[in-house]
Amino acid sequence: MTALERVLPLLDPPPAEPDVSRGYLDLLGEEARPHDTLAQRLMRSGFLPKIYEDLWRPVIFGLSKGPLGPSMDEEYDLARDWLDLAAVPDGTVLDLACGPGNVTRALAAGMTGHGLVVGIDASSTMLDRAMAETVRPTGRGENGAADVAYVRGDAADLPFREGTFDAVCCFGGLYLFADPWSAIDGIARVLKPGGRVVFLTTRRPEIPLVGPGSAVLGRLTGIRMFGTDDLCQALRARGFTTLRQRAYGLMQFVGGTHA
Repeated sequence: MTALERVLPLLDPPPAEPDVSRGYLDLLGEEARPHDTLAQRLMRSGFLPKIYEDLWRPVIFGLSKGPLGPSMDEEYDLARDWLDLAAVPDGTVLDLACGPGNVTRALAAGMTGHGLVVGIDASSTMLDRAMAETVRPTGRGENGAADVAYVRGDAADLPFREGTFDAVCCFGGLYLFADPWSAIDGIARVLKPGGRVVFLTTRRPEIPLVGPGSAVLGRLTGIRMFGTDDLCQALRARGFTTLRQRAYGLMQFVGGTHA
């Protein structure tokens, strides 16, 4: 069974005629209504996916995290550790707003059994790049890693069944959502009891006048700056426990376990 064939039973409902013509499962098609913020237009462009993993993300995230922030490889290690992927070698993992699939593939590399990592994103250009970077056409990862499959869908309105995933990762995407709190509701819905989530997202410095300024910047660019306590409070309100947080400059890692 291919990775995409393994995804179909996870959907609610599965499409009668799945569109996999571009190598990923397209649930949006021509009826997609893309967001019109500056940030979303950039993510849908044909240019950014080509430089995202090797240039854009290391430079922009590196500056945002500051000199003490972790490298990309250390980010991947943190995600695998906080999601405890070693405990679910045959599990099912979701990479939310996966972009060109760099985190998706890193998560798959941390699973030694016959697991499945599903990357979902609304951008066809990002997913085209993700497919180009996925070495094996079956979606099978390198060195016995988990299967990898990609879905073009609305990451803020997840198309998956309740209690489907052992873990959810959302690195560098939540701050782009028009309604991140509904997205967190969706994450809680698709996680199994005891499943884990980890975010890498923005952090608003606790400095006078920065709050109003970041709100204006957010409206102009489509990038939300989260307060230091915002995500922990949101997860706690949704029954998540064992919360973890690390802050670096303008970025923060937040994780928790679904009750």
